[in-house]
Amino acid sequence: MNEMIEIQWTTGSIDEARKVCRFLVQERLVASAQIVPWVESISLLNNQIETIQETKVIFKTKKALFEKIQAVILKNCKYEIPEITSTDIVQVNPSYLAWMEENV
Repeated sequence: MNEMIEIQWTTGSIDEARKVCRFLVQERLVASAQIVPWVESISLLNNQIETIQETKVIFKTKKALFEKIQAVILKNCKYEIPEITSTDIVQVNPSYLAWMEENV
């Protein structure tokens, strides 16, 4: 059974994203990290609609590593309540799956 997930994280700084991504890949906690340098987010903060520019990160990893990865993000993130979510990878190219499993 496939135990791989994608973790999505949104940060306010591309430098923060790069730092965390490099560490997680180096430590083999994630197979890859994709950085989307600019997304516009509209949300309700302090009862007011806010529009901000953020950086989106997508990690490929094993489900069992979610808590460790979340701890690294929380330790290195300036946001008080960062978005950290995960999605099961249900269907995947078998060769890509083998590569992911080999690298985490």
